[in-house]
Amino acid sequence: MKKTLLALSLVAASGSVLAADYTDGEIHKNDYKWMQANLMYVSDELPGESSHDYLEMEFGGRSGIFDLYGYVDIFNLLSSSDSDKADANSKIFIKFAPRISLDAVTGKDLSFGAVQELYIASEIDWDGATVSETNPYAVNQQKIGLGSDVMVPWLGKIGLNLYANYDSTQKDWNGYQISTNWFKPFLNFDNGSFISYQGYIDYQFGMKDKYSTASSGGVMFNGIYWHSDRFAAGYGLKAFSDVYGIKDSDAFKSTGFSHYVSVTYKF
Repeated sequence: MKKTLLALSLVAASGSVLAADYTDGEIHKNDYKWMQANLMYVSDELPGESSHDYLEMEFGGRSGIFDLYGYVDIFNLLSSSDSDKADANSKIFIKFAPRISLDAVTGKDLSFGAVQELYIASEIDWDGATVSETNPYAVNQQKIGLGSDVMVPWLGKIGLNLYANYDSTQKDWNGYQISTNWFKPFLNFDNGSFISYQGYIDYQFGMKDKYSTASSGGVMFNGIYWHSDRFAAGYGLKAFSDVYGIKDSDAFKSTGFSHYVSVTYKF
């Protein structure tokens, strides 16, 4: 398997990378970068039960002390008037999640037990929407906290981050988020392609009553994907529970399941 594909495999869900021993001062020896385009369709995405197509430009890599993952989603790519996103307040979603390796900054091996590397972790989520009578929520948040790469049975190395959450819409701190992600190839073929189980969990808690109708909530994504050196395709089942602190109701559904299908080209 090529080194670039292995690196992409480790970060495809959220940016985890192979930890390095930086005690020799060579912080750039594991540098790499990647980018891919995902053409996607989701059925009954929550909150709000929206079904639509979208294009996702996904990227990441490592450069010295910096570990990076991010993506930009563009909804209703064909500008269809029949799409659930045709009249949406926002037709874009951005996630930008840089981490700074404390091992690389200090030049010390900070690993212990199952923890392979430590980071200052951050995350920016932005849809640019404005809360109004017709649009009940917006996702404009910045998070800061402690990150890590952790070895766990069977899955191998996962990313595990704990953040404090600042809500730009409310101009106030509002709760915390714990996030984890994984990428596990479990079936390999003779031509070098493989099938993986990949996904993530984002769970928010401790949210304030004055900003949220539920004090906790989150998502879990479970995907089965076929990968080659240049292409990927797969299906994902995403479970939602009071996502974004929105209490599930008949008027605005925020708990349930959504289905994702995607095809990918790797640059």
